[in-house]
Amino acid sequence: MILRFMGKSVVVTGGAGGIGSAICQRFASEGALVCVTDADFAGAKTVAGNIHAAGGQAKAHAFDLTDPAEIQDFVRDWTSTGSKIDVLCNNAGLMRRGALMELSVEDWRQSFAVNVDALFHMCQAVIPVMQDQGGGAIVNTASQWGMYPAPGHIAYNTTKAAVVAFTQNLARDYAPDNIRVNGVAPGEVRTPMLESNLARSGRCLEDLNVLVPFGRIGEPDEIAALIAFLASDEAKYLCGSVVEITGAQAVT
Repeated sequence: MILRFMGKSVVVTGGAGGIGSAICQRFASEGALVCVTDADFAGAKTVAGNIHAAGGQAKAHAFDLTDPAEIQDFVRDWTSTGSKIDVLCNNAGLMRRGALMELSVEDWRQSFAVNVDALFHMCQAVIPVMQDQGGGAIVNTASQWGMYPAPGHIAYNTTKAAVVAFTQNLARDYAPDNIRVNGVAPGEVRTPMLESNLARSGRCLEDLNVLVPFGRIGEPDEIAALIAFLASDEAKYLCGSVVEITGAQAVT
């Protein structure tokens, strides 16, 4: 494994989830000090513990992504110890299923609070740090469905479309500060949450695999590998891109 992030600090939101934990482990394996953040502190500590057991560096933090004050406090506490924020991965998200008339007002508001507003508040807190450092990289987790909406997921699709637009706008505004902003747009990914949803619906993994021209849905470590590339110096001219990673799957 190459050590592209030796001596760098990486903050990952939603770090206890299926994709989030893979992101944290990937950066740690490449030498980074990883800040595993999640509303689930026990889950964040587990991921950090696994990284330590593998010989990496990680710290666990929990705060409310919907509270701008808690985000500012976290960034202030993290940087006050001398830690930098070389990379920010805005990965946390939630999905509220349903067409318009099946959703509550709370479903809609919570979807925007976590999937969109949290990115706004995180970037407002982190970008000044990156400006003072002379640059940095931000990678946002969007979704294939934010580009090609799937039926019955209007809140999720709309918020992920907003993540795409947010990424492109942020990149244009802060590229002059040597802050590269990119995004990933995954299709279906085999996470514990997806597998539990399949079990509840009576479907199986093969039902999804057959829909993908590549023959299977994605794995969390494959999404993490792309994110690490986008954050690395190997992608030093990539800015404002949202990269689909879908196995050539089309939304139907």
